[in-house]
Amino acid sequence: MTYELIKLVHVLSGAVLFGTGAGIAFFMLRAHATRDAAIVAAVGRIVILADLVFTATAVVIQPISGVMLIASQGYSLTEPWLMAAYGLYLLTGLCWLPVVRIQIRLKDLAEEAVAAGLPLPDSYFRLYRWWFGLGWPAFSAVLGIYWLMIAKPVF
Repeated sequence: MTYELIKLVHVLSGAVLFGTGAGIAFFMLRAHATRDAAIVAAVGRIVILADLVFTATAVVIQPISGVMLIASQGYSLTEPWLMAAYGLYLLTGLCWLPVVRIQIRLKDLAEEAVAAGLPLPDSYFRLYRWWFGLGWPAFSAVLGIYWLMIAKPVF
């Protein structure tokens, strides 16, 4: 595989990772703002699917294409800027995995509320705050990774 093709795959999968995350956050925020259990449940089903199809795929492609790029450019895997990027990628994953579980639970709680003809329960709102809170460090870390990939700073 050529350098340009590997780089294209890496850049596009990074865009998918960030773009899907931003899209999911936007749609979950908008659904939550309605406080309508049926809307939250419907949007929850869609964002869970998007995470499975797009985010999970990009999460796998990113390190594979990244290591291929590193090798093709002659960088050491232990360059300080790469080590920082690995740490931020790990932080993103440590935030994303619970977020996926929380999204599933938020959807389930909304579906249960719809089935029972009740409003969203208090447990939904507690979990939503966790979902919202975990999103900030994850998005910040991804932005940091983008900066590191562009700047390749010397530490």
